[in-house]
Amino acid sequence: MKIGFIGAGKVGFSLGKYFSENNLDVIGYYSKTLTSSKEAAIFTNTKFFEQIEDLIDVSDLIFVTTPDDEIYKTWMHIKNYNLNEKIICHASGSLSSTIFSDIKKSDAYAYSIHPLFPISDKYESYKKLKDCVFTIEGDEKYLQSIIIMFEKLNNKVIKLQSQDKTLYHLAAVTSSNLVNALLSFSCSYLKDYGFTEDEAIKALFPLIETNINNVKANGLVSSLTGPVERCDLRTVKNHIAAIPMEQKEIYTKLSLQLLKLSKIKNQNTNYEELEKYLINQEGKN
Repeated sequence: MKIGFIGAGKVGFSLGKYFSENNLDVIGYYSKTLTSSKEAAIFTNTKFFEQIEDLIDVSDLIFVTTPDDEIYKTWMHIKNYNLNEKIICHASGSLSSTIFSDIKKSDAYAYSIHPLFPISDKYESYKKLKDCVFTIEGDEKYLQSIIIMFEKLNNKVIKLQSQDKTLYHLAAVTSSNLVNALLSFSCSYLKDYGFTEDEAIKALFPLIETNINNVKANGLVSSLTGPVERCDLRTVKNHIAAIPMEQKEIYTKLSLQLLKLSKIKNQNTNYEELEKYLINQEGKN
């Protein structure tokens, strides 16, 4: 199966390199910016295409790895070419394969294939894709063939339905990007005491890493620690008093979620007073 990429950004670079390193037949790249497609082709030891139709002609599977808001525009353009029996897919986490509207009229097949991994560096991220879970949804025609392709790379593959994509992407963003936002809060508290951001990250990282490793090894409930889990109302009140006003609501809501998990872990602990306090704080925000 010959694989071509439309779009030569971080995702296109990373997937193309990962595929070519694992002996999949990557043909090359087309990009609106010729220098980008040339750069990607050099990095993956493939070809660059100056005309999009030339890439389409020689590809069996076409990955549209443009930014999300360009995927539909790209589809509106390429649907005018001969796509007979071709596989058209994108790598967006939030969009489904239905973005390729009326694809049946082109006698082609639509898929969304998303790496559940933060691709942040176009030259380095591919090295970690071997440990990545891929999610896929789309037409039944080639669904199993694509799954087998990834399983031969030793990647775990999860099948989704098109209607699942938004909630799935929310899960990914919550555990990745929004965690970064929470970490920025943590760093800001230490910076108030003279830490630089780099010093704050280094100081917090053993705590972050140990917590994540505990969750991986033992699950969410068993990994719980901290003032909410141990029903330390005094400390929670001190936090509420110290936290910036604009962050009180998120602290309260997250603490209430921790409380739900804590009740599962410690079924003989009476959390009633702490719960009343947090609910009262939630009403004030």
